[in-house]
Amino acid sequence: MSDKQHGLKVETYHLADDGTVPNNKLPLVVYRAALTDRGDRASACERMFDRNGWPGAWRNGIYGHHHYHSTAHEVLGIAAGNASVRLGGGGGQTVELRAGDVVVIPAGVAHKRESASPDLLVIGSYPRGQSPDHCRADQRAHDEAQERIARVPLPAADPVTGDAGPLLECWTRSS
Repeated sequence: MSDKQHGLKVETYHLADDGTVPNNKLPLVVYRAALTDRGDRASACERMFDRNGWPGAWRNGIYGHHHYHSTAHEVLGIAAGNASVRLGGGGGQTVELRAGDVVVIPAGVAHKRESASPDLLVIGSYPRGQSPDHCRADQRAHDEAQERIARVPLPAADPVTGDAGPLLECWTRSS
């Protein structure tokens, strides 16, 4: 799908509960080539997230094990390099992320780095007021995690556009 109003190429992925990973009825959203600053893309990404209500950005990579956050949504900006990321747990799907892409991961959606370039640099953040936990794919923790996920509110703004933007438009339709 394409967002004509903001000039963004947007992809959505619906990932079902598999009994081990809760995932979410809200789709995962990928903005292709959303980070257009080719200078200091990492700092530009941090400023964009902060300006749009997703403060406190961190710099790192993506964990090499299936994990999810049951208490917060997460945004990842690919500042440099590329990665193959498995979304939705073991039975999910792999998506290629490249420098300039931004991915918004709803609470409960598992993600795992399958491979990455040596120069991978990820900028991550969470909506103002949300603090992430760290959950591994574990069938015994599924039901309690699902209850926490159901209580995570929608963010106030899209981390890329700052308004309702493509994220809240598609999440509102899915909730």
